[in-house]
Amino acid sequence: MSLLISSINSGSNANCYYVGNSRDAILIDAGLSCRETERRMKELDLSFDKIRALFVSHEHSDHISGVPGIAKKYKLPVYITEGTRKNGRISLEAAQVRSFKHGKPVSIGELSVTPFRKSHDAADPHSFMISGNGVNVGVITDIGYACKRVIKYFSLCHAAFLESNYCEDMLEKGTYPYHLKKSI
Repeated sequence: MSLLISSINSGSNANCYYVGNSRDAILIDAGLSCRETERRMKELDLSFDKIRALFVSHEHSDHISGVPGIAKKYKLPVYITEGTRKNGRISLEAAQVRSFKHGKPVSIGELSVTPFRKSHDAADPHSFMISGNGVNVGVITDIGYACKRVIKYFSLCHAAFLESNYCEDMLEKGTYPYHLKKSI
């Protein structure tokens, strides 16, 4: 059984990725509203019935805006580090919060999710490698450069979502506010 992967949205406005098999799936980040995520998943013929958990990479709004609504409506466990939860001020029911640690796989049904630290301007940023049936998929977002951990896990992946926010020309001429340009 292979893995089905889909980018529900990627970019500075919102991030959300689906990875699953025929029985189990997870979401990585939820930067879209619950309603918009549902709409896009329906267009892609993806079902919330298979989603078993939501993993959060870091606290920036384009990764967490939809987390509380989706978690509440679908009663999903949310895997998040304490630093990300505190800095993102994410309102979650205590029973839904699950922690994870760098390099320690988390089993979700027949999937294994391995979080790993990356370099980014956030409290405790992580990317993820999702494994199932001998296939590894990376969800590696907001990377300014490929640190040793990103290179290590990327080299283990058969497929990957890579998202980087750096193009000097676009940055200089773009409409981002100064604080965001400086951060990038």
